[in-house]
Amino acid sequence: MSQPSTSRQWRGVIREYADRLDVSEATPVVTLGEGGTPLIDAATLSARTGANVWIKFEGMNPTGSFKDRGMTMAVSKAVEHGAKVVICASTGNTSASAAAYATKAGITAAVLVPQGKIALGKLSQAIAHNAQLLQVEGNFDDCLDIARELDARYPVHLVNSVNNDRIEGQKTAAFEVVEVLGDAPDFHLVPLGNAGNYTAYHRGYREELARGATTRLPRMFGFQAEGSAPIVRGHVVKDPETIASAIRIGNPASWKLALAAHEDSNGYFGMFSDARILEAHRILSAEVGVFAEPASAIGVAGLLERSDAGEIPKGSTVVITVTGHGLKDPQWAVRQPDGSEVAPTVVPVDTDEIAGLLGLAAQEKRG
Repeated sequence: MSQPSTSRQWRGVIREYADRLDVSEATPVVTLGEGGTPLIDAATLSARTGANVWIKFEGMNPTGSFKDRGMTMAVSKAVEHGAKVVICASTGNTSASAAAYATKAGITAAVLVPQGKIALGKLSQAIAHNAQLLQVEGNFDDCLDIARELDARYPVHLVNSVNNDRIEGQKTAAFEVVEVLGDAPDFHLVPLGNAGNYTAYHRGYREELARGATTRLPRMFGFQAEGSAPIVRGHVVKDPETIASAIRIGNPASWKLALAAHEDSNGYFGMFSDARILEAHRILSAEVGVFAEPASAIGVAGLLERSDAGEIPKGSTVVITVTGHGLKDPQWAVRQPDGSEVAPTVVPVDTDEIAGLLGLAAQEKRG
């Protein structure tokens, strides 16, 4: 009989960081094993910029996005407070996460999504997890307004990032970065949609500094798509539009919190065209080996632009959060920058011809 393993399975962010979260023995822990995601050395991006670049790949969470960190907290606290139904507005990732965690908890998830504005990979997840899915004839901001009204007037529990439990759960990613690097990075780059993750990372790093686990507070850089850049432009965008569906939000719920985090960390907000986002998406997958949904790649665009501008010194440590897996929205991976489809090369059943196409030269057999 084999001996039991001495290794310990990751227990999810609530159990791993219970001493730094608002939980008690009375909190029922609803977990799918979220967190513990890899911090990947991005050698090619380091070579491009002269900085030490790392990718925090949140696409490795149970439902494929960073939302799971916040959702384990939001749903656990909702159940602790007696909730039988949770509700959220979503561009996709939140709906998938809320549905999965509600299913795990044995309660109902009601999800409001903007009609025609959600990637199939995300829509299918919410359906698979048996969510009560409603497509609203409006945008994300309309969905969130309705979700807030339902939370205020009916017996449902809102689990969008306006819920502080979500931010609390998401801040644990900063704890993991510090554990791997031994200190906080000099810069941390994230996509900006609802701005909850920008806020959460800053909170996590601020807490790590306060408890003496780090020597510095990273500068927080957040990036939006040009067609959906309310924080950069300084006003609500009524009809946000971008291929990066996860950040297609015109009135971020955590706007004020993000501004405070920006000021406290001497941060930066920038925006990029869809073309630049797709270029970064290709770099991330083809050069780094990380397959992300388009919105997740915007941090790479930010790294290259800020490095070229001289704002990220050589030798500095940079962490880029990739928020969602590429399988969430895979259609963009099979398109060329000009919009044409990428298709496999058709070859005959001929070994030598295939070898020639691969640039291989024949060699003598050994032995």
